[in-house]
Amino acid sequence: MLNNIIKHSLRSFKRQRSYNIINITGLSIGLACSLLIALYIIYEVSYDRYNVRKDRIYDIALNFRIGDQEFTEATTSYPVGPTSLREIPEVEDFLRMRKMYGAANVTYNNQTYDEENIVEADSSFFNFFSIPVLKGDPANLLNAPRKIVLSSSMAKKIFGSENPVDKILKIGKDTIPYTVSGVMGDIPGNSHFKAGMLVSMLSDSQANSQEWGSNNLSTYLLLKPNTNIKNINEKYPALVRKYFGPEVQRFLNISFEEFLAKGNIYRYYLQKLTDIHLDTSIKPSFLAPGDPKLLRILGTIALLILLVAVVNFTNLSTAQASARAKEVGIKKLGGSTKGMLIAQFLTESVIMSFVSTIVALIIIKLVLPFFNEMLGTSLMLRLSDAWFIVPVMILFAIITGVLAGSYPAFFLSSFSPYKVLKGGKNNNQKVGLRKVLVVLQFTISICLIVGTLIMYRQIMFMTERDPGFVKDQLVVIDNEEALGANAKSFKESLKGIPGVVSLTSSSSVPGNSNNFNGYMLEGKKDETIMMWTDLVDYNFLETYGIQLKSGRFFNKEFPADAQACLLNESALKKYNIDPEKLRILGYRDSGKVDYHPIIGVVKDFVFESQRNQIAPFIFRLKSENDRYGYITVKISPKNHMETIKKIETSWKESTTGDPLKYHFVDDIMRQLYVKERQNALIAVISSLLAIFIAALGLYGLTSYTVEQRTKEIGVRKAMGSSVPGIYFIISREIIILISISALLSFPIIYYVSGKWLESFYYRITPGLITFLGGLIIAMGIAVLTISYRTLRAARVNPAKSLRYE
Repeated sequence: MLNNIIKHSLRSFKRQRSYNIINITGLSIGLACSLLIALYIIYEVSYDRYNVRKDRIYDIALNFRIGDQEFTEATTSYPVGPTSLREIPEVEDFLRMRKMYGAANVTYNNQTYDEENIVEADSSFFNFFSIPVLKGDPANLLNAPRKIVLSSSMAKKIFGSENPVDKILKIGKDTIPYTVSGVMGDIPGNSHFKAGMLVSMLSDSQANSQEWGSNNLSTYLLLKPNTNIKNINEKYPALVRKYFGPEVQRFLNISFEEFLAKGNIYRYYLQKLTDIHLDTSIKPSFLAPGDPKLLRILGTIALLILLVAVVNFTNLSTAQASARAKEVGIKKLGGSTKGMLIAQFLTESVIMSFVSTIVALIIIKLVLPFFNEMLGTSLMLRLSDAWFIVPVMILFAIITGVLAGSYPAFFLSSFSPYKVLKGGKNNNQKVGLRKVLVVLQFTISICLIVGTLIMYRQIMFMTERDPGFVKDQLVVIDNEEALGANAKSFKESLKGIPGVVSLTSSSSVPGNSNNFNGYMLEGKKDETIMMWTDLVDYNFLETYGIQLKSGRFFNKEFPADAQACLLNESALKKYNIDPEKLRILGYRDSGKVDYHPIIGVVKDFVFESQRNQIAPFIFRLKSENDRYGYITVKISPKNHMETIKKIETSWKESTTGDPLKYHFVDDIMRQLYVKERQNALIAVISSLLAIFIAALGLYGLTSYTVEQRTKEIGVRKAMGSSVPGIYFIISREIIILISISALLSFPIIYYVSGKWLESFYYRITPGLITFLGGLIIAMGIAVLTISYRTLRAARVNPAKSLRYE
C-alpha cells in the first residue's frame, strides 16, 4: 500500500511539474534562510559551553553605585579571588584574568610580530577552561613570573615548525624577557574572550595587591559540586564590609555603614559562565556581549520566512485543486478512501519537503563562507558532528511537509466524486482561503521590509549624526609608548611634513575611551561623581575640532593649567556644577587630594556608541613625561597616502623596529556599530528572500488564474476590452489584498520597531514615509511579478483563447 501511495505521489509530481518546481524553490529558500539563522542563534547560545566544568564555573560581577550613577560590570580587584578561596568553603579554585590593553609588539630573533589579545592569567587557567595543552606541563605553565603560553596559531606564526618551549620573547618595551612555557590550542570562536598569548599573572606587579577599591580584572570561581549559588552571594556583603570598609574610611573619611546609608552600593555577586555572552546587563571585561533581544527578533524572522514558504506551498496546492478534482473523484469511485487520499497528498508534500531540505542544505553549504565573513563567525554545517543531527533534519523535513500539505490534503480528499465528475466546484471556500493566505504572506513581507528600512535609517542616523568633532582625515597612532624618550622629537618631525595639518597626544580617543574615574566636588566631599577621563595636550581641541561652549582650553602660558580641567556639557547638567564656583577633587592612592579648577566647558561630543546617552567627561592636561596612549595626526586629504608614508618613515627613525600601528578615527566610529550593521544585513537578506518567496507564489497563482480565465479573457477581448482593461481586471484583486496586508502590518511593525528602538538613547521616529516606502516596495514587486503573465495572456488572439481547454 505504501509503495502504491509513493508511486501515485511521484506521478502526480510529474503532472504538476511547473507548480511543484515553484513550491520546491520557495520552500528550499525558506528552509535555507531559516536554518542559517538557526545556526547563527545556536552559535550565539553555545558560547563557553565547550568547557567540561561549565556548570561549576562562575564569573564575579560588581554592582557599584556612587551618587546617582550605577554600574554593573564583570570586574573585581586583585584580592577578591584569593580571599574567596580562603574564606568561602564552597569555592574550590579561583582564576584571575586581565587583558593587557593595546596591541603589543612581540619580538623574537629581532623579528617583531603584532598580537592584540595578550591576557594575564593565573596558573589555574587550564583547570577552568577546556583548552588543550599541546606542549608543556599544564601544572607548570603559568606558575611563575615571566612565563608565557602561546596559542597554536601564534606559535606557528612566530616559530613555524620550530619547538617554541623555553624560547625567549620580548613584549613591547618591557626590558625583562618572557620564557615560553607551553603551547595551547586556539581559543574557540564561541568564547567570551580571545587570547593569542597567556602571560603569568605573577608577572603583574599588582598580583598580590590587597586593594579592594581598584577593579580592573576578571575573577572566576570554580565551585564545589552541588553548591547553592544563593549562599555564596549572601557571603559577599560581609567580605566587602571587612575588606573594603577600611578603604572607604581612609579615602572618604566615613564609615562603610554611612557610605551605604547615602544610597551607595558596592556588591559582588556570581554570574554563570554560560550566561556571560548574552547578559547585556553586565559590562564585560573582554568581548562585547550578544544581544538576546536581537536573537529573539532573528528567531522570529526565521519562523516568519518559513511560514511564508509554507503558506506559499499551501496556496499553490489549493489553487491546483480544480485541476485535481477529477483525479480525486475517479479514485474515490475506484475504491480509494479519504484516508488513502490524505496519505497520498501528505506523501507528496513530504517528498517535496525532503527534496527542498536537500536543496536547502546545498544552498547553505555554498553560502556559509560568505555568511561567516559577513558576520565574523565560524559557523559550520557538519551533519556527522552528533548522532541526532540527521534524525532531527529528517523530522524537520517531515514536520514541514505535513504542515505545508495538511490543508490541501484534507481539502482535496473531501471532494464529492458525484459533484466533481459532474463539474461542480468548491470555489468559494478555496478562493477565500487563497485570499487569506496571500494577505498573510504579504503582511509578513511588508513587516520585514519596513523593519529593515527602520533598522537602516537608525544605523544611518547614528553614523551620520554630527559627532561634535571633525572625524575625517584623523589618523590615530596606537602605541605612543613605543617611542619612549623619542616621543617629543617624533612629534616635532611630523610638524615638518607638508601634509600634516596638526597633531595631538592623548590617553584615549573617541570610540576607545578607557579611563572611567571617580571624583568629588569641592564642598561636597561625601558625594562621588563618575566621569570619563582623557589626558590631553594643548592641541587636542584644535586637532579634533571640538567646540568650546565657554571658558578656554589649556595654554602653555598658564603653568597652573597642569592642575586645571575642562568638562563637557553633560557633566555640568548631570551634577549641577557651576564651573566658576566649584573645583573638581581627585584622590590619589596615597590619599593625597588634587584640586582641579574648571577653566572651560566643551560642547558634548560622541566618544562611544549612541546607544547610550553622552556621559560626563573631563579633560586634564597630559604631562610630556606621560609617554603612553595615542597620537592623533590631522592630515590633508590631498596626497594623504604620501603623507602617511612619510609618517611611517619618521616612525621607523624614532623607534627600534616597532611597526607603526595606525587607523582612522572615522573607521573607529564605524566599528562602534559593526554589530548593528551585521544585524541589518541579515534583516535585508531575510526581507528580500521573504518577498521573493511571496512573489514566487504570486507568480504561480497568477499563472493558474490566467489559465482558468483564458476563455473569459478571450470573450472580453472579442467584446472590445483593451489590454490595460484586462490587466486591471486580473491584477486589481492582488492590489487590494496587498493594501489590506499593509493596513495589518503597520501597527504590528510600529510596535515591534518601537521596542527595538528603545535600546538606543539617540534614535529616529518611524514616520509615515517609512511605512509607505514598505508598501510601495511590496506593491511594486507584486505588480512586476504578475505583469508578465497577465499582459502575455491579455495579448493572445481571442480566437485562440476561446479554443483553449
